[in-house]
Amino acid sequence: MTFKGGKMAVILTALSTLGGASWAGFEFYKDYMDMREIVQNIDVSAIDARNAVIETKLDEAIDYTRDIKNSLKDDITRIERVSDNASNRVKDIQEDIDERLREVSSLTRETEKDVRDTMRDLEDRIDGKMDKLETDLEDKLQKALDNPLAD
Repeated sequence: MTFKGGKMAVILTALSTLGGASWAGFEFYKDYMDMREIVQNIDVSAIDARNAVIETKLDEAIDYTRDIKNSLKDDITRIERVSDNASNRVKDIQEDIDERLREVSSLTRETEKDVRDTMRDLEDRIDGKMDKLETDLEDKLQKALDNPLAD
């Protein structure tokens, strides 16, 4: 058999391709066998046990979170109740203060009226006494003018 230039290149290319494919197949088969051995050696019960532990811890964390949520909810409810009570007390105190201010204002008006009335009465008495004094002085003065020698 004789090969000429072009055929020889094709044959060498085909042989190198066939060799590369064989080598790749062997490597693939070797990796497959290694993985098969690893998969066969996996301890499924250990993984299941580990998953069970993780699930238990997760359930405990969920329960703890739920407890915290409920506790916070109770705290918020209690704070709202305290706030409402404080608000109601402030409102009651404010109403009481308003009522007392009205009473003080009323009492102040009555006191002012009483003071004005008292001042008018005093002014009227003073005016009356002044008029009487003036009359008495005029009478004495007239008597003194009428009879200068009389006492």
